[in-house]
Amino acid sequence: MIEATDFARRLHLTELSPSTRMAWDVPTADLNRPGMQFCGFYEHFAHNRIQVIGKVEMSYLEEMEPEARRAMLERYFSYDIPCVICCRGMRPPEDLLTIAQRHDVAVYLTEQVTTGLSLAAIDYLSHALAPRITRHAVLVDVYGIGVLITGESGVGKSETALELVKRGHQLVADDVVDICRVSDDKIIGECPEMVRHMMEIRGIGIIDVRAMFGIGAVEASKPIDLEMHLEPWVEGRDYDRFGLTEEFTDILGVRIPRQLTPVRPGRNMAIIVEVAARNLSLKRLGYNAAMELERRVNDSIQRTVDGPADPN
Repeated sequence: MIEATDFARRLHLTELSPSTRMAWDVPTADLNRPGMQFCGFYEHFAHNRIQVIGKVEMSYLEEMEPEARRAMLERYFSYDIPCVICCRGMRPPEDLLTIAQRHDVAVYLTEQVTTGLSLAAIDYLSHALAPRITRHAVLVDVYGIGVLITGESGVGKSETALELVKRGHQLVADDVVDICRVSDDKIIGECPEMVRHMMEIRGIGIIDVRAMFGIGAVEASKPIDLEMHLEPWVEGRDYDRFGLTEEFTDILGVRIPRQLTPVRPGRNMAIIVEVAARNLSLKRLGYNAAMELERRVNDSIQRTVDGPADPN
């Protein structure tokens, strides 16, 4: 459900025709421009989407005969429409407002051009309608990479994030991360409003990271690019030492790289997270250090097998 007041506030809309409906059951972030409906074609009318009237549609309305326009609008508003937005500051004909109010459909006005309004509305709806989950984790922005630090309680997630903040990186969320999928290959994490900018450090208590380290130490939300799972070092366990095989995790249907990182006294976890973030950036640019080392080893073996080159 989309809250009408929040939608109008976030998109800076002016209400022209009020409605008693406080929320809309909008199933998709797509919008509908009702040009074909104004011409009488309703076979594929997406009436459950936000309706946007641009310059073309408004010009058509203004050129119609009043009686024909009223008949057309009566049919148009007989459908269960969430709301209508008029762009470019163009005020619609009064009969549109009258009929909309009779059918309890809100009509808004915006000074934005149609394309700009559509982009802003789709962005808002994509976030509002996105599938969501909550994870017990810490989310930090490290060199532009969103790193989700997971692990059991007490393993050192918050302490690692605090050290990263001291090193100039940004905290997004501590302990509780709200995650939403905004596209088929993108998930975004943010912190619940109640605990935003707060961090729990065992032995000290709750600290306000923004008040302590400044506004540059926090970030409201961040796409998640990498999961680093911390666990206590298990003696004898075969941990990955080369990085030739990549592990992934699935969050809301999106696959992101996952690294299992053992924790033991003396390991600087903040530096390890920084290196992991930089290494992911290099991989995205096409450079993989582990594969480069493998290539060098194979080349050396091949030269040994082939023997010295024939000088002749």
